[in-house]
Amino acid sequence: MNSAVDLDKCKTNPGKRLRTLGACSLGLLVLLLATVASTKFHWHERGWFYLASRIHAGDWAGHSVWLPDYKVEIEARPVAGINDDLSAIDFASDRGRLLTVTNAPPIKLVEMDREGNITAQYPLTGFEDVEGLAYMGDGLMAVAEEVRQQLVFFRLPTQSGQAIDKQAAQTLALPLRSSAHNKGFEGLAYDEAHDRIFVAKERDPRQLYAVSGVKASLGGKLQLKVEDLSDWIDRSVFAKDISDLHFDARTGHLLVLSHESKLVIELSGNGEVVSFRTLLGSFSDLEKSVGQAEGLTLDDESTLYVVSEPNLLYRFRKN
Repeated sequence: MNSAVDLDKCKTNPGKRLRTLGACSLGLLVLLLATVASTKFHWHERGWFYLASRIHAGDWAGHSVWLPDYKVEIEARPVAGINDDLSAIDFASDRGRLLTVTNAPPIKLVEMDREGNITAQYPLTGFEDVEGLAYMGDGLMAVAEEVRQQLVFFRLPTQSGQAIDKQAAQTLALPLRSSAHNKGFEGLAYDEAHDRIFVAKERDPRQLYAVSGVKASLGGKLQLKVEDLSDWIDRSVFAKDISDLHFDARTGHLLVLSHESKLVIELSGNGEVVSFRTLLGSFSDLEKSVGQAEGLTLDDESTLYVVSEPNLLYRFRKN
């Protein structure tokens, strides 16, 4: 009886009907936005892993990178001398320098100090769509060509300005399943203790491989082993894509960068989530969200660096 009375009131009260319709529309809009946010940024997974990581924070104290402790120190500083297409970064500990690449003509390898000042440049001749980069020590470099799905190995020249010719380099092709067009190799990271290089495919699908025996094989003793670690990604990387990797020798952990989800995720040596931090401006100490994060690395002081297209450098220091 009451329901019928209420219905009659609504029929004779257009204002109430409009308010009810407005409330329903607002509810649907909120639900839609929540669905989009969950799909694009994996909020439900972030929430779950945030709680899980906080519960186990004490277990990782002293032997993890622990990304929540990192606070921005340099935000969106343009790298003078590079106008566009800054992609991938690594730290050369025996040189005390950052190394990065540009992935569009003129493709070049760039050396920078910790403030982002260019100290040397090396043109890359014959290379195409270079996305990933890893420094392997003793001047040895590895870069990934995304579309060709291959790794290219070479040594740094002794003088700035000297070109690096791909024809004189060594290559390793790793053709992976599905299309690689602009969704191929994006991340490289080198683990010196185990002589293995991690290789990440960006998306569709996201994949992770470890190639062991790389440096030994380049030296003449062929002993390569390729291991598919994509289950780490499926299980622990709650992000839409992978744009770079970094292996931390101190902890044995792998850092995974996603530019679409604006995340840095720390994985243990078994591929489990340890910690993460967002690169969204509204939910962190950043004034603005990082636009298109393409590379990350840690230096010998555990300072975190991120580079973003077109030419921006970010630096995060641990509290």
